[in-house]
Amino acid sequence: MNGKLIVFEGVEGCGKTTQMQLCCQWLQSAGVSVVMTREPGGTELGLHLRRLLLEKSDNKPIAELTELLLYAADRAQHVAQELKPNLARGKFILCDRYTDSTIAYQGYGRGLSMDIINQLNDIATGGLESDLTIWLDVDAEVGLSRKRGEEVGLDRIEQEAIAFHRRVQQGYAELAASQPARIFRVDGSLDKETVQLTIQEILRDRLSSWNKI
Repeated sequence: MNGKLIVFEGVEGCGKTTQMQLCCQWLQSAGVSVVMTREPGGTELGLHLRRLLLEKSDNKPIAELTELLLYAADRAQHVAQELKPNLARGKFILCDRYTDSTIAYQGYGRGLSMDIINQLNDIATGGLESDLTIWLDVDAEVGLSRKRGEEVGLDRIEQEAIAFHRRVQQGYAELAASQPARIFRVDGSLDKETVQLTIQEILRDRLSSWNKI
C-alpha cells in the first residue's frame, strides 16, 4: 500500500494530540507503519519557527503577513524533509495540522487574502494534499476552557480574543462542507474513547478503500 497523509485539525483544545496518539497505537497494533508529526515544528528548522510563532511578545508582535509566511516556510521544509520522503517509503503519516489550519486561522481568523494563502499553500506543499483530514469539532469556548485547565500557559494563538477563535471554527465548518470527501467531521465534545472509536470507524472504511487502489 502506498503511504497516506492523515491530518488532524480543529480549534485549540479540540483533542488533536490525544486522538492522534491513540490512532497511532491502534494502527501500529494492526501492523501499519506510522509516523507522527506536526505543524509547525515537524523539523529541526520548524522547531525554531514554532517558538517564534507561538511565544507571546507584547512588545514585538508578529505582523499578520509575517505570520503567514513563517507558517509557509515551516510547511515547505516539513513537506520536503519529512512528508514526501516518508510517503515514498509507504509510511502512514499522522500530522497535527496542515494546510486547512492556515486557511482557518490566517484566512478566516486573520482575514488575510485567500488567494495569497492558496498560492502559498500550493508553493509550500508542491501540490501535496491530505488523503484524509479528521476535523475534531469542538465549540471554541469549550476548547479554550480545556487549554486553560492545563498546567502550561496559553501560547500566542491561544490568547487571541474569542471572536478570532469563533471565526476559525467557522472556517473549519465551511471547509468541511465544501470538501466532504476529504474532511470528516468528528464530534470532539464527546469522551475521548467514543471519539477514538468514531475515528477508527472512519479509518477502517478508508483502509478498505485504499487497499483496493
